[in-house]
Amino acid sequence: MPCRRWWLLTVVLGLVLPARLTAAEGGGSPDAERSIEELTEQARKSIVVVSFSGRDGRNQGLGTGFVIDGEGLIATNLHVIGEGRPISVQTSDGRRLEVQSVEAFDRHVDLALIRVAARDLPPLPLGDSTAIRQGQSVIALGNPQGLKYSVVAGVLSGTQEIDRRSMLQLAIPIEPGNSGGPVLDRQGRVLGVVTMKSAVTDNLGFAMPVNELKRLRDSPNPTVMSRWLTIGALDPQEWTALMGGRWKQRAGRVLAEGMGNGFGGRTICLSTAPAPEAPFDLSVSVKLDNEEGAAGLAFCADGGDRHYGFYPTGGRLRLTCFLGPDVNSWPVLAEVKSEHYRPGEWNELRVHFETGRLECFVNGQRVIESTDIRLTSGRVGLAKFRSTVAEFRNFRVGAADGQTPAQAEDLVRELEQQLASQRRHSQAGRLATRGLPERPQWPLDSMRDRARELERQARDLRLAATALHERRTLQELEQIFAQGDDQADLFRACLLVARLDNEEVDVDAYLRELDRMSRDITEDLPADATPAQKLQALNKYLFAECGFHGTRGDHYYHRSNSYVNEVLDDREGLPITLSIIYIELARKLGVSVVGVGLPAHFVVRHQPPEGPSQLIDVYERAVELTHDEADALVRANVGRPIQASDLESMTRRGMVLRVLRNLRGLAEQQRDNDAHARYLDAIVRLDPDNPEERVRRAIVMFSLERRDEALGDVNWLLEKKPDGINLNQVEDLRQAILRGDR
Repeated sequence: MPCRRWWLLTVVLGLVLPARLTAAEGGGSPDAERSIEELTEQARKSIVVVSFSGRDGRNQGLGTGFVIDGEGLIATNLHVIGEGRPISVQTSDGRRLEVQSVEAFDRHVDLALIRVAARDLPPLPLGDSTAIRQGQSVIALGNPQGLKYSVVAGVLSGTQEIDRRSMLQLAIPIEPGNSGGPVLDRQGRVLGVVTMKSAVTDNLGFAMPVNELKRLRDSPNPTVMSRWLTIGALDPQEWTALMGGRWKQRAGRVLAEGMGNGFGGRTICLSTAPAPEAPFDLSVSVKLDNEEGAAGLAFCADGGDRHYGFYPTGGRLRLTCFLGPDVNSWPVLAEVKSEHYRPGEWNELRVHFETGRLECFVNGQRVIESTDIRLTSGRVGLAKFRSTVAEFRNFRVGAADGQTPAQAEDLVRELEQQLASQRRHSQAGRLATRGLPERPQWPLDSMRDRARELERQARDLRLAATALHERRTLQELEQIFAQGDDQADLFRACLLVARLDNEEVDVDAYLRELDRMSRDITEDLPADATPAQKLQALNKYLFAECGFHGTRGDHYYHRSNSYVNEVLDDREGLPITLSIIYIELARKLGVSVVGVGLPAHFVVRHQPPEGPSQLIDVYERAVELTHDEADALVRANVGRPIQASDLESMTRRGMVLRVLRNLRGLAEQQRDNDAHARYLDAIVRLDPDNPEERVRRAIVMFSLERRDEALGDVNWLLEKKPDGINLNQVEDLRQAILRGDR
């Protein structure tokens, strides 16, 4: 998943101070104000140092936490505990405590609760962040710059909306290490959790209001440490990491960071697939955070020190034959500078290997050719050097697609010509140039005209690429259901819905992740496990071990919760998306579970071979529902008794449509017409005879001035004359389209 906007605007680590409460949690009169010295002495016993280490055992980060109940529950920031990393907790008296579980976490508010093996820690009382007063005196405790158990005083300067979250703002010195610490009023009650430091000034920070922490406490999603440490871990059935470094995967990408223990910080990660036979093509897209390092493809690897490497380094492309553990045994076969390499961006690297000859490409352009024959076969994978952080995506082994760079260029030119008659107007931006020689004959007006033309071409090509991506994705989605609902791949279809909005969704990678989860569940199951035992193992894995849970609070209405790939990554989602994952895993286990579309709250039904079926609310951690409880849910959501139709099994097509309609509703509320049009296109592809959706799409397409598409839906409605549609209004819309109204 991309960085959140507020991570880009602020330094990750900081602080915010809230204001004073008028009453402690649960009511009652406010306590008398205490001096800073008294507050510090009392609160210090509840403050802990929280650190996380990499998988190589080295310390990677340090922050603050504080005790919130006497059963060993400690609050901190999610970024402090480092997702999927070993966690260490040290108390003010020097004790190191074992972390038993991550009791709850919420990536959207950057909060986490961890439980430690101690029951003698004094908790801090939690206040009420809705009762603060601007300008009130507060203090914050933490471990800035490693200076443990420090305190700083200030006042609440206000509240701010950041990434649709109300946060407490305080003018106060904040340093790395304060993150996760409490902000206290002068009665010693927690008003917020230090979250981030302003990038604008040293004396401004932000804290997450304590009521968000209480929400998390009241809706736990515990993840035992053995499972927490698997978050982001490479699938050992796909990858083998060698020579140290830290390799992990998320969102279909592989991330490499940290120095390897090979010479020059070398670390490699090899595919577990059998070594490909020559000739073969190998490709990956890579992005480096630091061009001084290097990262790219490894091939013909023996699992030790011998392999070829093709990678960018220092802004150049290099092909090296690694024959041993040190630089003296690393002959550089070629090193070139290429205008086609884009530093700091995603670049596609490709190698074509055949006996006695290999070619290396960057972004479709051949840059290196070699006839070196010292290595003739071996495994393939990825390599990284020095301290560079590298991201990899779209790792592929196999035959080339047969399209040469020249052919691709010809197709782009053809597309440019087709777009030339449909130019969209755009205001030209300004480009600062340096070192341009002064010549009186420079045709300035012509240069500016050409620049505007190029900008229009670039915009048109981007729009065309987006449109083609959407069209291809919709065609794939439609094809999934071409052979009938029973044959449809539900999870793939939902991944394609996510890919409509994000071209980078790696569908195959997430399908493999679902397979890996299924293997994890079956590891401890007996060969003759019953459906009930399998379902019990599924529930334990998802909810007791991995912490999957329903999204709560304002973020419930975020689009991320409708993308099944992000639900897998973040382990939280809507009733429908959590249920789809549950249904698909149950299917892989051989258990019959179907979707049930209760109004406004999706559930599932287990249908065993023998005995009665059972409704299950996956959103509530797979709690079983009686008929009366399901009736109560329906009454609460739509104000009527449950009906027989509410309990019918939903088709796979119907579940995908429900996800799309959730997204459509959000786009409509946010007045995002481009997204609205995408979702309506998908809905009409899957439900072409639905007149209400045709009306919606016609109106949205008309508003986007996509008149031909709007006219197509209008003509369909006038021809079919469906019941319940005001055809006079449809005819009025048709006339407006034909007149060219806006």
